[in-house]
Amino acid sequence: MTLRFELGTDVASDRVDKVLARLCTGTSRSTIQRWIREARVRIDGRLCRPRDEVGPGHVLEVEPGPPLPSAAAPDSSVEFGVVYEDDDLIVVDKPAGLVVHPARGNPDGTLVNGLLARSSFRASIDPRDETGALRPGIVHRIDKDTSGLLVVAKNEAAREGLKAQLQAHTVERRYRAITIGVPNETTIRTAYGRHPRSRLRFTSRVREGKPAITHVAILERLAGGAAALVECRLETGRTHQIRVHLFEQCNTPLLGEPLYRRSPVPEVLTEAAARIGRQALHAAVLGFEHPRTGAHLRFESPLPEDFSAALGLLRAQR
Repeated sequence: MTLRFELGTDVASDRVDKVLARLCTGTSRSTIQRWIREARVRIDGRLCRPRDEVGPGHVLEVEPGPPLPSAAAPDSSVEFGVVYEDDDLIVVDKPAGLVVHPARGNPDGTLVNGLLARSSFRASIDPRDETGALRPGIVHRIDKDTSGLLVVAKNEAAREGLKAQLQAHTVERRYRAITIGVPNETTIRTAYGRHPRSRLRFTSRVREGKPAITHVAILERLAGGAAALVECRLETGRTHQIRVHLFEQCNTPLLGEPLYRRSPVPEVLTEAAARIGRQALHAAVLGFEHPRTGAHLRFESPLPEDFSAALGLLRAQR
């Protein structure tokens, strides 16, 4: 279907790629530029360049192109829960141990590979993302060994709408965690960046970096105060943010934490740590506005079996 725009006096003169990015709601400027390179855009009947200027009186014709194909291969053997799905997005309940998208060290067997095997999933790739072909529709992530909810976009409009909400910090993301020790109920605000001595780690002990904000609330004291069930609500979503903030700012690392921890684990907690066998972190609540309809959606995921088993052991200790 060809889109036709007759520019009136309400449209200020500007580059054609900028004008079309405003007119084609939910379509990024980089996608418009790709369409222009593919000879899908005309000004007054003639092909154009992204930098060509247009204004009142010009007629623009656009033939939208198909989304870029993903470089990831479909894999129907990948298992995950589906909480909600429509034409625009899918909300999944990711099990612990499943990587979200292919990357170095994890070329296949990821959530993206599993999504691509679904006939209903045809997500568009963000052309601004150098690795976008390996993570179509991914707007946020959770760590491999963190379980729980995340939303994946199926088209560009949904992707851009969800990204805008994440950037505005309006997406509700609440996590359940078991900590070693009991943290203070607090709001943690720090700068955040990569650890200067480890490429695998991040740190909040930096003078300059991206802002990171985590709200911490105590839900239950466990094992005579040796541990706690806490809720962490994210405003920002930096890599490992909750894990780092609980360890560095609260001195209460996650139970089962392999990277950000002090050792040894208190003896009273060793059985529970062995039972869960991973960091005790679960993305329990996810809420956002539907990027097309504006309806408020909110989902909750029950604690997985390994988390519940560890929690039960700790509750039994006084």
